[in-house]
Amino acid sequence: MRKTLLAAALAVLGTTVVAPSASAAPLQWGPCPVGAFPTPDLQCTTLKVPLDYRNPDGAKIDVAVSRLASKNPAKRRGVLLTNPGGPGGEGLTYPQVLKLVKLPQSVLDQYDVIGFDPRGVGHSTPVTCDLTTEQMMIGNLPYAQGPADVVKQAGVAKTEAKQCADAKTGPMLPYVTTANTARDMDRIRTALGESTVSYLGASYGTYLGAVYTSMFPERSDRFVLDSNLGPGGYDIDAMRNFGRGMEDRFPDFAAFAAAHPEYGLGTTPAQVTAKFHELAVRLDKAPVEGITGSLFRGLTFERMYASNLKQLAENWQALDQGRPPHAPETTIPPTDNLFAARFAVLCGDSAWPRSVASYQLDVAVDRIRYPLLGAASANIAACAFWPNPPIEPKVRITGHGPANVLMVQNERDPGTPLAGARKLRSAFGDRARMITIDQGGHGAYLFGSNQCGNTAVTEFLATGKRPARDVFCAAESH
Repeated sequence: MRKTLLAAALAVLGTTVVAPSASAAPLQWGPCPVGAFPTPDLQCTTLKVPLDYRNPDGAKIDVAVSRLASKNPAKRRGVLLTNPGGPGGEGLTYPQVLKLVKLPQSVLDQYDVIGFDPRGVGHSTPVTCDLTTEQMMIGNLPYAQGPADVVKQAGVAKTEAKQCADAKTGPMLPYVTTANTARDMDRIRTALGESTVSYLGASYGTYLGAVYTSMFPERSDRFVLDSNLGPGGYDIDAMRNFGRGMEDRFPDFAAFAAAHPEYGLGTTPAQVTAKFHELAVRLDKAPVEGITGSLFRGLTFERMYASNLKQLAENWQALDQGRPPHAPETTIPPTDNLFAARFAVLCGDSAWPRSVASYQLDVAVDRIRYPLLGAASANIAACAFWPNPPIEPKVRITGHGPANVLMVQNERDPGTPLAGARKLRSAFGDRARMITIDQGGHGAYLFGSNQCGNTAVTEFLATGKRPARDVFCAAESH
């Protein structure tokens, strides 16, 4: 989950009868769908997959697939599947994005880089919850000041869950899960005529990759997981970990703002921290063009994903002066499909607490434990009222399989904190090595500037050489 905060013991292959991937006719490649992001180097196609893999001959859905083909047949190794994060995020154009941010030529030569919209998303039989603009404007989970705010949010969450179930794609929602998306990835592998796949996944894409290589270890080649969720994916622990991530990342911003007194936010990190709490209280009493204290907390959290903290300081300055902040040009407005697909995955992957009182307790605890954001990230969401329990147990991430996983992780990542990455690293055991980088923000490889980390990941993708042990990359000045 790269952008917006929302409420989202047996190995799955031992619990669900899954038909083997059938041989498929060659894919018919053509132009990609016209969208906001140009894709001059991509080809696209559509693959039919089972809605329910327990009934492989039943209803089918579409999965949209893209290809950035290697132009060096002599060096081509195979295919590199990719996922930019989510859940709910589109991935069809991601290979073009990776080329734009300078995915090294050594990697582009080695692989056909493959993107796809996960099931239920974008051009892959999209799901809907018929959410209104007002509902989507709530965006980040509201910061709960007390038990009454949790009760109020429970009403919102219950309505959202009912709308999802009652929408025209309601019957599809139980099957929009990470495990089924991993099965779709294996259908893509088969359709491409490959015996194995390599993988580059970020954020939620790390959990998707971990699930795939746990379900299909013998079909996994080189797997890179960037900005890692814990082994439980986006469960309640991951949601509450946003509060911890904010605490990890905030000192970077406090130090930046204190070093730039022209923003008027304080001349010491302590003063900047006090300004945060002051603004949150002030905006709750007198919002600036609809921006409340709760939305201010969410805006701050989202901007901390980026490595450039200047814009966040400018936003704070504007709000402190009673002006609305300037929205970045790269902001993509949320859509009903993004929310619906995210709800489906979060609620379909994990069983969530159903008791409002349990969320009230979590909010009270996390307001103290993580004072910047904890009372928002622990708040109740639609999964508490989801009509269908998960259709299968969660995939268990273990050390069974080839030693072919390389994790890369920023120390101070607000969205996927280091604490969760360490748990995934432990679950993988000797299957994985982890590169930890002394930098903040969400996204380490290519989107971060640390050459130690970037070089190690590129070397693994291009040559298969993986560090003999876990690596720490020191901060680099630029």
